[in-house]
Amino acid sequence: MAPLHVFVYLLGLVVLSHSACFFRQLEVKDVNNPPKGCVDEDGKQHAFGTKWMRDCKACSCTTAGLSCCDMIPEAVNVPQECELVVNRKTCSGKVVLKSDKTKLCNPV
Repeated sequence: MAPLHVFVYLLGLVVLSHSACFFRQLEVKDVNNPPKGCVDEDGKQHAFGTKWMRDCKACSCTTAGLSCCDMIPEAVNVPQECELVVNRKTCSGKVVLKSDKTKLCNPV
């Protein structure tokens, strides 16, 4: 039987398992001069087949278009006494007690 702390940790991952993604289809404006890659939100062009991270988003460019997913999970089903604390430097988050942010929240 697995220790209780392993169970609680895995349950915490379920709480944080929802993240936002978007897909922007490649636009072909001139069939005689097709695009050579995808243009990101900053206007920078990325070649087909490339992957990059920016602002905690993992992005990739394919001949179909641009795809990006937020690396920081959204807090879903977090108990009222807890909150999601985000570290933008490491693109990670953890659920902690509101009353003591040094303690992980027990979602059980």
